[in-house]
Amino acid sequence: MDFLTMLIVILQLVGGLSLFLFGMDLMGDGLKKLAGGKLESILARLTSNKWMGLLLGFIVTAVIQSSSATTVMLVGFVNSGIMKLGQTISIIMGANIGTTVTAWLLSLKDIDGAEFLDLLKPENFTPVLAAIGVVITMTSKSDAKKNIATILLGFSVLIFGMEAMSDSVSSFKENESFQGILTMFSNNPVMGIVVGTIFTAIIQSSSASVGILQVLAGAGMITHATALPVLLGMNIGTTITPIISAISGNAESKRVALSCLYIKMIGVVVVSVVFYLLYYVGFAPIVEFMAGYASFVSIAIAHTVFNIISTIILMPFCGPIEKLAVKSVKGKRLAEKADDFAALDDRFLSIPTFAVEKCRELVCDMAKIAQEAFVSSTEILNNFDQKKFTSIMESEKTVDKYEDKTSTYLVKVAANQMSSKDSKAVTELLHCIGDIERISDHAVNIAEAAQEIHEKGVSFSPQAQNDIKVITAATLEVLNLAVSALINGDIEIAKNVEPLEQVIDRLKRKIKNGHIARLRSGECTMELGFILSDLVTNYERISDHCSNIAVCLIEISNDSFETHEYLKNLKNNNDNSFEVLYEEYKAKYAL
Repeated sequence: MDFLTMLIVILQLVGGLSLFLFGMDLMGDGLKKLAGGKLESILARLTSNKWMGLLLGFIVTAVIQSSSATTVMLVGFVNSGIMKLGQTISIIMGANIGTTVTAWLLSLKDIDGAEFLDLLKPENFTPVLAAIGVVITMTSKSDAKKNIATILLGFSVLIFGMEAMSDSVSSFKENESFQGILTMFSNNPVMGIVVGTIFTAIIQSSSASVGILQVLAGAGMITHATALPVLLGMNIGTTITPIISAISGNAESKRVALSCLYIKMIGVVVVSVVFYLLYYVGFAPIVEFMAGYASFVSIAIAHTVFNIISTIILMPFCGPIEKLAVKSVKGKRLAEKADDFAALDDRFLSIPTFAVEKCRELVCDMAKIAQEAFVSSTEILNNFDQKKFTSIMESEKTVDKYEDKTSTYLVKVAANQMSSKDSKAVTELLHCIGDIERISDHAVNIAEAAQEIHEKGVSFSPQAQNDIKVITAATLEVLNLAVSALINGDIEIAKNVEPLEQVIDRLKRKIKNGHIARLRSGECTMELGFILSDLVTNYERISDHCSNIAVCLIEISNDSFETHEYLKNLKNNNDNSFEVLYEEYKAKYAL
């Protein structure tokens, strides 16, 4: 083979490898989006049952086609306190088995038999899948269908890349130098393991590296004696991804990454020692196996069998593996209660649905804190309590922190590609965060008014006290409605907010007019009038923000965000539902 021919072959090989890796990445993205973060949420809520962990680790990895992605998720879960180190060990083992599914998909290429079986070969049906994927991408507006199209296109590109690699690699079949390199691995298994480890660490995907090994096997160029040590090394090399991910994490997340490494290394050492001892003592079945040429199917079988055997050997030792990881990385174990914002981990940005769900949980917690602050502020109006006042001030600082952390993270999430559903959720949360923060501010204003009343030793007239009692009850109900609608995503509850908000507006006007009348008759003072005006204004502003939250939920659920248009058309609703609710609330909160 002359230099020019070799250069062309190498370029074809690089091009095929590029398509193969891109296709695998594209297919993985489509699978993760189609799963919609549900599998990740199930993992995050996993109990300490190691067998369930093994099963879920297998399922999640088989679906998203990447053990590296699964282990990086686990690093993120432990780093954020969502999971404990011990819960991840069995999941990692399940992920190791799940990642072998890709090799079985590629092994379809080895199907032989009747003509109709040839249709199952990837190179024969992928053009159809690619065409279907293109049509769906160009015509469909559904996120789910587009994700399916991405999977089809990714798989098609992967297979085309594999075919290109196969064609180029076959050119090296008679090349003595290349054959010499491959033979070196069979004579020195340790070197094969090292090369397999380094190669997989570079491309950061055992599925991809095993697929490349299958391409070499498919060309009839390597024996099992050459392929097996390289395959073992590839299993170790895939742990580089969680290790890199854990570098910026806490001690617990580093322990998860080391657990991945220990599981693979112990498995490789134990299996290879036993296997090669039997091989060198001349155990006939193994000697025959090692002398035979590898194929797509035999690589898939070896990959799966190794991970199953490793799991069977190591499952009883989950506890010792955890202890080994703890001893390897110095640092304290995570506290039972993790930082509230630890779930806002950048590792989850690649799983937008899961990241958005974590943000929603924090926004709902934020709303509950603001709600409790308002309740406390109304309680100290008639019976001032310094401890409650201090607690309200602390709550406001906490809400501000929630606003800052969560909104910043949501902006990061929004910068990633996501489904329209997730995009709407991000928009909804960003709008609601500001209103919740303002509700907390108004709760503080009410608490400060209560402090002023206490320090000056003044009190409202019986009529003013009754008016405050009525508007307080109405505001508490509208706040409960808005928070409940937000937490439960209940649009029907949200529709009750605006009629009650209108009643609170009416109450504010009537209370102020009543105060003016009492002021003229000498029943009230100007000083108390200012305090009363501030109070009812804060109540009315809280109801306004509750209205904003409810309208936001309603409009986004309808794929719109024309808030002013919605409020303009609300009273003109043909079924008179708004007027009916308005009259009910007006009667309920009559002065």
